[in-house]
Amino acid sequence: MLGLGVGSTIAGTTDTTTKEREPTDPTLMEDAEYKCEQTNFDTVLTYAKLDLWAKFQDFQVRIRDAIVKRQALDRIMIGFNGEKRAKTSSRADNPLLQDVNKGWLQKIREDAPDHVMGSATKDGVTTKGAVKVGKGGDYANLDAVVMDAVNELIDAVYQDDDDLVVICGRELLSDKYFPLVNKEQENSEKLAADLIISQKRMGGLQAVRAPYFPANALLITRLDNLSIYWQEDTRRRSVIDNPKRDRIENFESVNEAYVMEDYRCAALVENIEIGDFSASVASSETPETETGE
Repeated sequence: MLGLGVGSTIAGTTDTTTKEREPTDPTLMEDAEYKCEQTNFDTVLTYAKLDLWAKFQDFQVRIRDAIVKRQALDRIMIGFNGEKRAKTSSRADNPLLQDVNKGWLQKIREDAPDHVMGSATKDGVTTKGAVKVGKGGDYANLDAVVMDAVNELIDAVYQDDDDLVVICGRELLSDKYFPLVNKEQENSEKLAADLIISQKRMGGLQAVRAPYFPANALLITRLDNLSIYWQEDTRRRSVIDNPKRDRIENFESVNEAYVMEDYRCAALVENIEIGDFSASVASSETPETETGE
């Protein structure tokens, strides 16, 4: 893959009485490998179910829409949870499709570990390290986490990008805003809390709640930095009427890859723990006393 980005500033001045103007190449080409792997989206409908729903004239449209929606949701699930591609995946062992393909977060861990806070990945092995948020922790609140991640993990050219967002799950948003509503409030305070919650911001950036995103993590990037590539001419479909099993079998597959367009515009913070850590800090600072004989 050749990632196309802006490599430097282009504004400048030149004293043309002494030398010619020198144009600047505004593009930055970065080599990054990706491989489109086959993903199957196979479904089945029994004769009994077909007979049950046959009275609905739009039955075929309903089934098609349901399958297309599920395929889209599965791709999102893989993008945020995929860790590897197994020859034969197992939904029982990996309910979040962790073994179907490598997703965006795993690509950041492996290809851009210096853009990750809360874990370290080497030779494909990830070691977790907690990011403690709360009293006595590493950060006082989630806003501080986001601000520090932007300053330390995002490349300078993207730190002020207006399209940066914070992608997170429902639980992390709840941890941020629940204290605002979990108390008796005057009407004016309630209106202020409603306004704050409706804006859904973290560290000054828009917060985007995504389905299946890890509960204890957040990703700072542009939405258009997350891509799914598919290989041309690899979409295949076969519909088989299988009377031996009394069912209609639908086999679909396509070769896909989950790609971060520019790792410089990404900051992953994971293994976030929210709580009161002041007790543990106080105990660690208490000097040990020696007992005399």
